[in-house]
Parts: sequence; C-alpha cells; structure tokens
Amino acid sequence: MSKIWTNSGDSHFLEPDDLWQKRLPKRLADLTPRAEKEPDGEWETVHVDGQSFRRKLPSSAAVKFMEESHKPQGVRDARARLGDLDKEGVWGEVIFPSLGMWASTFRTPELLKACMRASNEWALEEIVAVSDRYVVTAQISTLDVDDAVEELTWAAEQGFKAVFLPTTPHPSADDWHRDSWEPLWATAEEAGIVLAFHIGTDPVDMTTGGAGQVYRGPGGAVMNYTETTFSGQRAAMKMVASGALDRHPNLRVLISEGGATWVPFLGDRMIEGYRQHYMAVRPKLARDPKEILFTQIYASFQHDETAVAAFDHMGYKNVMFGSDYPHMEGTFGHTQDTLKGLFDGVSDETRLRITQGAFYELFPHVPPVPADAN
Repeated sequence: MSKIWTNSGDSHFLEPDDLWQKRLPKRLADLTPRAEKEPDGEWETVHVDGQSFRRKLPSSAAVKFMEESHKPQGVRDARARLGDLDKEGVWGEVIFPSLGMWASTFRTPELLKACMRASNEWALEEIVAVSDRYVVTAQISTLDVDDAVEELTWAAEQGFKAVFLPTTPHPSADDWHRDSWEPLWATAEEAGIVLAFHIGTDPVDMTTGGAGQVYRGPGGAVMNYTETTFSGQRAAMKMVASGALDRHPNLRVLISEGGATWVPFLGDRMIEGYRQHYMAVRPKLARDPKEILFTQIYASFQHDETAVAAFDHMGYKNVMFGSDYPHMEGTFGHTQDTLKGLFDGVSDETRLRITQGAFYELFPHVPPVPADAN
C-alpha cells in the first residue's frame, strides 16, 4: 500500500525554556517557573509566582527514555519539523504549547496575561511564519475572563484559528459550565476560533507539581494514563449541558488525544439524563444533547481501533486522527504502520474523512494535501 497521508488534530512543540524570562520585564520574569536541583540529585524545588514546592526527579532510566522520545529535531525547530512530518505522512497539524501547561500555577493576573502574550508573539515568529500547514493554538488567561477575551480578540486579529484551553480552568476561576465565560464563547464564535481542549490539563497540584489524579500501587501506570482521558469528556459535557454550544451553534470544539468512541456513549447518557430528569434540567436546550455533541464536538485519537468504528457504525462523523507528535503515546516513527493497520479493509470515504475531512472542516485555510499524495 502506498503512503497514507493524514492531517493531525494533536501535536506539541517545545518552546525555549527561558522564553518568558527573556521577553518579560524583570519584575514579572522573576515570578515565572524556575527549578533548583537539590544536592542529592533526586529532588528539586520549583518556584512559581511566589509559591514553591518540592518534587522528586525522574529516574535516570526515565529521563533517558523521555530524551529519546523527544529526539526529533522538529520538536524545537519548526523548519526541521516539516521533514519529520513528510516522512511520517502528516500534512497539516494542530500544535499545542508546552510552557502553557504551567498556566494554572499562576496567581497574578498581570503575570499570566503577560506570559500568554509573550508565548503567542513567539509562536507567530517561530512557528506560524514557517508554514501554513501549522495550526498553532493561541494561549489565553483562564484566570480572568476579561483578559481571556482581550487576548483571544488580539489572537484572532493576528490570524490564529484555534485557542488552547485546559480541560479545567484556573483553580480560582469559575468552571466552564458557568455563565461568566459567556463573553469568551461569543468572541470565539464571532471570530471563527476553534476551542481546542487537550486532555490531561487539569490544574497542577502545587504540593507535588503533578496534574490530575495520581494512583499508586498495582496498575498505577495504566490507571494514571487512562484517567487523563476523562477530563476531556467532562469538558465536552459541560459545554453541552450548560447550553454554551446550544447558544452558539457555529462554535466548534476539538477534544485532542482523548479518543472518539466516548462521544456516542456520552450523547446517549446525556439524552437519558435530560429526558428522565427533565423537570429539574436547567437550562432547557433547543436541540438534544447528542445532536449538539455530534455536530459541534470533534475528537482526535491516535491508536484506537474503535474510533474508526465510531464513524462507520455509531453515526459519529467528527472523528479525527492525531499523531501526538512527538510524545511517547503518539505515533512518531510508526505513523504509517498505525494508519495502515487502522484503515485496512476500510472504505476510502471513511479513511479520507478521518484523516483529512474533519480537520479541513475546522481549518479550511490549511492548504490541501497534494493530489498526488492520495
């Protein structure tokens, strides 16, 4: 079989570690995350925005594995990245940040606002300018709604087409289903900005430096990995049940890296809850929850065989492949083997919709995959 070309609804870029320190005035730069290794070499103390916590460093074997998983030069070099993508058969891709994962640890609105602008300006210069195949997600504050709206408006004016949102907002802010976020949804809809939620982005625990629930003991590694997927499902549930998507029918949401088969299940469950508890439901929706999920929520996956079945047999058409470049959970180094396994015996219609069609519905500005590639 010839190469299968795909777009990707999920990938990552590593910004320079000192990006914020170099671009912010000193009084703010001194508050950005920095780590100090302790003499024993096993622990480090992390300082961020006037807070500190200790965390155990990964073992040498884990560090080596992580370094190898980030070996592709394209993870830090947007020009070299194109060579990696061409080799893997990936054309356009959604690119999420790395430094932005620290956003939930900030307490000072001015600091977070400045960091988000610095990251966005850097991304425009170093990634967006390199290729129109890249859909870089803008970053905004989730600490202050007005700051979020201001930055999203600016980002749209600069040509950003998607915004990265954590599955749970800042710990001191309202959750996504609250009406306080209504100005952000209205601004995103008007600007045609896709809300790109990435799984595993719950607020960082300032006592451990970790994010999300942590299991220990038998099965811990598998349970911790599995747990990250649920936050994306909760974000989608909140956007639907709260009426946010019903009020903004042209708003589109991408849940990245969390699989796709959960969407039909969640739709069935929400319909049942809406019907069986109708008297208690607030707000009332103009469309049923499953219809909203199926039309406005897009979901990316990397290895899940059931994601193809969700398209073919469950009626969910917004299934999108994502390579998760260059993370160890992703397909870098074996993307073609993965695609050929997923689409063996599958119709061209299904394959093209999952690898390209759904992506282009969200990001029609990305140039088409070359005709001879198909």
